[in-house]
Amino acid sequence: MRENIIFTDLAKELQAKAREIADKHVRPGAKKYDDLQEYNWEAARAVAEAGLFRTFIPKEYGGHGAGILALAMVTEELAKADSGFGVAFAVNALGSFPIILGGTEEQKQRWLPSVARGEKLVAFCLSEKFAGSDASGLAVTAEEDGDHYVIRGEKKWTTNGGVADIYSVFCVTDPTSKSRRISAIVVEKGTPGFTVKKVEDKMGIRCVPVVETHFDNVRVPKANLIGGKPGMGFKHAMMTLDLARPGVAAQAVGAAQGALDLALVYANRRQQFGAPISSFQMVQKMLADMAMKTEAARWLVYACAGAVDQGAAEKVSKYAAMAKCFATDVAMEVATEAVQVFGGYGFMEDYPIAKFFRDAKILQIYEGTNQVQRMVIARHLIREANELEHLAAYIPNEVQNTYRDGALITHSRKSEPAQR
Repeated sequence: MRENIIFTDLAKELQAKAREIADKHVRPGAKKYDDLQEYNWEAARAVAEAGLFRTFIPKEYGGHGAGILALAMVTEELAKADSGFGVAFAVNALGSFPIILGGTEEQKQRWLPSVARGEKLVAFCLSEKFAGSDASGLAVTAEEDGDHYVIRGEKKWTTNGGVADIYSVFCVTDPTSKSRRISAIVVEKGTPGFTVKKVEDKMGIRCVPVVETHFDNVRVPKANLIGGKPGMGFKHAMMTLDLARPGVAAQAVGAAQGALDLALVYANRRQQFGAPISSFQMVQKMLADMAMKTEAARWLVYACAGAVDQGAAEKVSKYAAMAKCFATDVAMEVATEAVQVFGGYGFMEDYPIAKFFRDAKILQIYEGTNQVQRMVIARHLIREANELEHLAAYIPNEVQNTYRDGALITHSRKSEPAQR
């Protein structure tokens, strides 16, 4: 993946703008909006004015078309200041990707320019109470009724719900089909019957709303069916998650770096036994491990995002799972160690490190739990074992297992006759 990292001038420019906004508009209000559980509209307006929502929108629809690596770099800077706002920014890409990847030309022209300008925020409605990791097990339905679909049911954990104007909603349009069961439909805020119900009281990322979205006989024109063809929703969802997971991983890198930065400043200032605790070897080891793992996560994320930009389609799913899993595990570990560096103060909400700890946990869960990511990675590795078949000659086992086209084939060796 390493050769695919191309840092364009545009990506660097967008990253610098994101860093400036993070310092001026995001970090100063992080505690306030976390305490209030309110959206940081000031920062969102600054992001829009700086053109950062254009990062992930193609040029022909008013965006920069800067690519996934640029999106990761921008997201990292915002999340470093406030993990919650990093989510609030990146979820707009998540909600837009189904339209970008599968939408008709008319749909792209209709919705994407307003997203690029920051005039409309976007949400992604996939998860349900009984369909989280099992994205194929959806229960929300969309039935045809003339020139409309009628959507019924409820979605769970809709990030950006309530503040978003555009919702990419995944529904069952053909319950009799296995491969073409699900479709994606755009529902706009204010559509009759579409309501936000429960607003979740969360452990972390409290500045971005996560809600239940309810669909009570919501009539939506067939023109809102993403791609104009039913049954493509599951494909669109999986493609979207492959593109969005590097963004989650970038949130994690930002969270890890933000926690590490605070731990470094605190360790240099905190005096014990007549010396700063940064002079103690045990603390130095903690800081060094935190820094190494954060840097490793960063470059895995950049490599993954770069591979996506360079069109490594056959590897994207594995790379995205690796980046998301590793980086978010690192974020949780670094945040935990940072709390330890702060000692008793780290447990107090007066100090910002507690928020980093609370925010980090969700990164290991949403957009595919890390247990699921490891399953995805392992399945790819097993399928790729064909390329390693030449090594079988070096395995002196009585039974050799090989894989062809992902299927396990067992070969038994005949015992050699004993020499007399």
